[in-house]
Amino acid sequence: MSKAVKRLGIHPMTLRQWALDGKIPFTWVGRERRFSSVDVENMKRGSDSTVSRPRLELLYARVSGSSGQESSLEAQEQELRATSTGTVVKVVKDRGSGLKENRPGLNRVIAMVADGSVSAVRVTHGDRLARFGVGWLKRLFAVYGVTVEVLHPKKLGGRDELLEDFVSLVTTFAGRLYGMRSADNRRRLLAESGQCSEEGRAR
Repeated sequence: MSKAVKRLGIHPMTLRQWALDGKIPFTWVGRERRFSSVDVENMKRGSDSTVSRPRLELLYARVSGSSGQESSLEAQEQELRATSTGTVVKVVKDRGSGLKENRPGLNRVIAMVADGSVSAVRVTHGDRLARFGVGWLKRLFAVYGVTVEVLHPKKLGGRDELLEDFVSLVTTFAGRLYGMRSADNRRRLLAESGQCSEEGRAR
């Protein structure tokens, strides 16, 4: 991989993503991916315009809670900055469930991808970008010549992946249900406090 990325002039994460997307063939030798020199040369000839494009990175960090967890957001940003090999043009931090599609931060990411402001969107883990549908986001971003790079890609498959998806769904909906109950309790307490105040004034 080190020789291939040097020849192509790209980040290792980009080459890894190309391999996962089937853009370049590879074979496993132990735990290492190996690329044919012929395939690398063909890729280089076919992607000269992409390689010569300045590497403009957008770093995306997300936590599920609406408050707190600043340390997690900071840790994600620091890890992404430490592995950056281009110019970081924007750091977008989001709060909200990964199942929620209409997130302010995610909307900013999509807008910057669409207007050509970035060439790579980087996250620490795929589920930071979205719990489900990351593949669709990758395809959408690829239309604009933008790659999605995951610092720690999942290596699950089959039953393990389905089990993790199920756990994610249960965890997310349990959190939302707890949040709804908390909101109901807050409204009830506010209503009761308002009623007590009115009774006090009446007395």
